[in-house]
Amino acid sequence: MERTETILIQSSTDVVLVRQSVRQFAVEIGFGLVDQTKIVTAASELARNTLDYGGGGTAKLETVESGRRRGLKLTFEDQGPGIVDIDLALKDGFTTGSGLGMGLSGAKRLANEFEIQSVVGEGTRVTIIRWK
Repeated sequence: MERTETILIQSSTDVVLVRQSVRQFAVEIGFGLVDQTKIVTAASELARNTLDYGGGGTAKLETVESGRRRGLKLTFEDQGPGIVDIDLALKDGFTTGSGLGMGLSGAKRLANEFEIQSVVGEGTRVTIIRWK
């Protein structure tokens, strides 16, 4: 039973909606509380980055399967300024804003799979997967 949902991220209220929807997907897949918390936290960080640094965008939530494994794939996409130095942006403590600089690196640690693509002047796409 595959399921997909796309959420437009244009305000802080949308970040909350992303968190709620990700939790619902995780529950439906059968994630335990720890895995629910990890994927919801990662989603929250990435949704906030999409809003704050990308000027808004979308979050696509998808259930995925690989053999007997089930998981949750999240893709955050914006048409913002892009990231000049992805390696630097992934370092703990690096921030171009007022945060702690744990958003991208924290999300990467909380996911089983992490991919980031960014083109300066065109935008950024971050995809994570958490497997059950």
